[in-house]
Amino acid sequence: MDAKEAEAELQGQADIWKYMLSFADSMAVKCAVELRIADIINLHGGPMTLSQIVARIPNTDDALSLNISYLTRIMRLLVRRKIFSAHQTSEGDEETLYGLTHSSKWLLHDSKMSLAPMVLLEAHPWLVGPWHTLSQCVKDGGLAFEKANGREIWDFASENPGFNKLFNDGMACTARITMNAILCEYKDGFGSVRSLVDVGGGTGSGLAEIVKSYPHIKGINFDLPHVVATAPIYDGITHVGGDMFQAIPNTDAVFMKWIMHDWSDESCVKILKNCRKAILEETGKVIIVDVVLEPEGNDLFDDTGLVFDLVMIAHTSGKERTELEWKKVLEGAGFPRYNIIKIPALQSIIEAYPK
Repeated sequence: MDAKEAEAELQGQADIWKYMLSFADSMAVKCAVELRIADIINLHGGPMTLSQIVARIPNTDDALSLNISYLTRIMRLLVRRKIFSAHQTSEGDEETLYGLTHSSKWLLHDSKMSLAPMVLLEAHPWLVGPWHTLSQCVKDGGLAFEKANGREIWDFASENPGFNKLFNDGMACTARITMNAILCEYKDGFGSVRSLVDVGGGTGSGLAEIVKSYPHIKGINFDLPHVVATAPIYDGITHVGGDMFQAIPNTDAVFMKWIMHDWSDESCVKILKNCRKAILEETGKVIIVDVVLEPEGNDLFDDTGLVFDLVMIAHTSGKERTELEWKKVLEGAGFPRYNIIKIPALQSIIEAYPK
């Protein structure tokens, strides 16, 4: 074996170690979110020593009982991953000052643009467990979430208030982030819309942002009854409980953000056919906000899109789709014309028209 081949072999071994243990990254980030480390540094107004951080960790009766050695090691990895910054207080001083980075700012609980609830959702045992059944799903089919938790995810949420809140909080935080990108890049898309149904709109936070920016729109937040039962009151929005597989309220336009990827092609066609019945033939449209996969792409979120395709196996019966796969689903439901609009987010906007 020559030196080049030996180096490639060693790199291969290193890669397997890396991927084998990559779950540790998400668990370390989850730990930081649970301890509110980013919030503590942000509230302080600048970098802090570990002893200062420990003294401010909430729900701790005795700060001296905290294991600083563990936290030091966890922070060392998070600094390596550029989640936090670190530098010495002064020359020759062994104490380290930890600060925020562009990444840790997305972990702030009280920030409007925060992924902290999504971190807690995706790293929870309820959602991690299904990943252990992937090989079983390949062998005999079925739903990974159901294999791990005894129910498919939507039934599990309806029967488990704790999970329902965890799920809704995660969806709400991603909705705010995505809606911010949509409202910046899709300014002309809502101008002529008088009524808008947000199908699978959760507790209505995403639709509330649209109606706030376009107060002429009559908003209808449409989701399962147990979801809208916990939805707050928003000006200009009516919450309606129902089933998108049965019927969707009549409207000028249908808005679906991160809904279609939860379902199979057959289910998506059924949902879209109900959308087609709900909108006007001549002027209506469906606004889909979802991932458009680029398997060979090198854009910022292309790699994450492929990972999310596996998230769909782990948690739902759905999938992420390439443009050709979207085209097939849309045409199958009677939407021969579509337009893809890139936005600064994981997802893209897909405008679909019945004519």
